[in-house]
Order: sequence, then structure tokens, then C-alpha cells
Amino acid sequence: MQVLRTPDERFVDLVNYPFAPNYVEIDDRDGATLRVHYLDEGPREGAVVLLLHGEPSWSYLYRNMIPLLTASGLRVVAPDLVGFGKSDKPTKKSDYTYARHVAWMQAAIIDHLDITDATMFGQDWGGLIGLRLVTANPERFARIIIGNTGLPTGHQGPSEAFLSWQKFSQESPVFPIGAILNGATNTELSEQEIAAYDAPFPDETFKEGARIFPSLVPTSVDDPASAANLSAWEILKQWDKPLVTCFSDGDPVTAGGEAPFHKLVPGATGQPHVTIENANHFFQEDSGPQLAQIIIDAIARA
Repeated sequence: MQVLRTPDERFVDLVNYPFAPNYVEIDDRDGATLRVHYLDEGPREGAVVLLLHGEPSWSYLYRNMIPLLTASGLRVVAPDLVGFGKSDKPTKKSDYTYARHVAWMQAAIIDHLDITDATMFGQDWGGLIGLRLVTANPERFARIIIGNTGLPTGHQGPSEAFLSWQKFSQESPVFPIGAILNGATNTELSEQEIAAYDAPFPDETFKEGARIFPSLVPTSVDDPASAANLSAWEILKQWDKPLVTCFSDGDPVTAGGEAPFHKLVPGATGQPHVTIENANHFFQEDSGPQLAQIIIDAIARA
């Protein structure tokens, strides 16, 4: 597997991102190694919050939430998925699979940091991967908080909005990461923030992981990830620890995605689920403080 590594100078003086980098080398599942970047902020003895980003963002997405979480005494771990942020970027679309993304995060975060009693917060692909991590390691997690995400098995067809996004990701000659982020928020990002989202990707060759992600979402029962997600759902159907949903009111891609969790997961019963108002798909940009407070309150209820 051939990989690219974004030069460090691309990340100098990013607006509102003062966090120290941490790296771990993991097996790339193809005979070599990958360097994975993660943030590890707050007191070591604090309850762990695992913040998982989606596509095509990176841990920069959580910059406004991390200080609020750590100020409340929580330890925040926020990795960059392989192909994103400061993590290594395999050069071929075929290098990326749903199963590999789960295995890479298992190695980089669960195994390397040996986290326990953790809270998983996932949005977009952060939820698709995070829910698989939780169901593979249920003893390591105390609660789940998700929004604008899901755990698709291919039994229900994708929305037109998602199909349009999937088509664009594969056919557009240019994949403008920062502009994509800005287009999926209600908040107008500054030029500096857009540049920060573009920072991991010096040119189009760095974007193969970002481009392929929409095609890795299971949209039929023949998808290679369908069976694994069905198995994960069977574990979720027995999950009696808290599961809180906080979907936004302005995301056309995941609208209504909270319903199966409310219906099927025992731990979702009686929880203070929230609809995040006036927020788009990347609600961390629109409602970061509110999301941070949802996490803080969920942990405090324990």
C-alpha cells in the first residue's frame, strides 16, 4: 500500500486549533504500517470521550467543543481517520474499505490507548465506524451519543440527497473539501476555517479516501459491509446502557435517522433525545457548544 503524508507546514497556525499532535503506527492490513494522528486532551484521569469525525472533515471539526469538554474534567480523544487530517493517506481508492476503517480505528484508539468506560460521540462516518467499534467492544463503552449518522445495512434505499452526493464525489474533477464543509453548515465559515479544512489535502492525489467514502456506505444487501452491520444491530438491540440521539433539523441526508435507534435500542428509551435546531449536516460548526453540553450532561447523569 502506497501512502501520502501531508507536510507538517500545512498545519502551522491553523485558526483555533492549538492542540498537540499524537501519533501511533498501526498495521495497514496490507503488510505495511500507517501513521494515525489523534488528539488527546484533558486530564488523564477524566472520563474518556471519543469524538469521531466524518467525511470529508477531520479532527478540526471538534475544535470548538474540545475546550468545553476538557474544562468540565473530561478527557477527549479525537482521531483523524486514515485518509484525513494529519493521518496517512493511502493513494488508491481500493485501499479503503469499511472493514479496514473499523480495524484501523480499533488498532489506533481502542487497542493503543486501551480506553474504558468511554463515551462514543459520532457524526456522519464517525457514527458508522464508531457504532461498529462500540458493538465490537461493548465492555469498553459506557454510553453512545450520535447525530446525523446511522448504521445502514442496505435494506433501505438511500435518499436522493445521498445519491446526488455519491455521484458528485465520484465524478467531480475537483473535490473542494473546505467548500463542501462550508456548504453543509448553516454557519458561514471564514476563509481561514475553510483553508484549515483544505490543509490536509495539498492536491487531488491526497483525496482518494475522501472521494471513496460515499461509495462505501452500504446501499444494498449485497454490500460487503451489510452482514457486519446487521450483526452490529443485533448487539445494539441488547444495548441497555444510555444511547442519546441529537440529530439536526436541517440535514437532508440523515433526516429521520434517529428513528430506528429509538425503536430498537433499549438504552435509548427514556433518554433526553434532542433535535438540534437551525443546524445543517456538520452541526459541530453550527451548534458546537450545545453538542458539548449534551455530552457533559449525559456523563453527569451517570
